[in-house]
Order: sequence, then C-alpha cells, then structure tokens
Amino acid sequence: MLGSRFPFGTLVVNVSGSFLLGLLYGLVAARAGAAEHAEALRLAVGVGFLGAFTTFSTFELDTHVLLTDGSWRFAAANMVGSLMGGLLALRAGMLVARAWCEET
Repeated sequence: MLGSRFPFGTLVVNVSGSFLLGLLYGLVAARAGAAEHAEALRLAVGVGFLGAFTTFSTFELDTHVLLTDGSWRFAAANMVGSLMGGLLALRAGMLVARAWCEET
C-alpha cells in the first residue's frame, strides 16, 4: 500500500468535491430555467462551498513535499489520482444528475 506518506485525505476531498460539483452542475443544467436564481445558486454552492471544501493548494503542497522527499512515485500517483480521479468523478456526478433528472 502507499503508506502514511501519501496524502489520502486531500485526494478523497478533492475527488468527492469534484463529484459533488459535477452533480450540482448537472442538476442546474438539467433544470435550467426551472429555478429563477439557478446561476446564483450554482455559484454560491459550487464556487463558494465546494471551492472551499476542495483543497487545490493543499494538493500542491502535498505534491511538493513528496517531490522534495524524493517520493516521485507517490507524487505522480497524487497528481494523476487528483487530476484524473477528479475529472472522472466530476463526469460521474454529471451522469448521476442527468439520470436523476430523467426519472423525475
């Protein structure tokens, strides 16, 4: 396993935040026009709450520390996991939102 040196907490928060942002974006996109203040809600929750919830600067620091310590593999795993995992989670959230809206 990657051990205690790997920043699992940051990775989990960033990927789950990406999923939630994708879900929110998908719901707002599917319901566009349904809510009078949909864009304001998306900005408040998406940029405000989820922007504070995710931790890009912490991701950068964690990666820097891993690189400085010579843990190149852990640093690469952190970068790929955060970037690709976040993108996949975002798209999964959007798909869940789309399926959820089609049901209702």
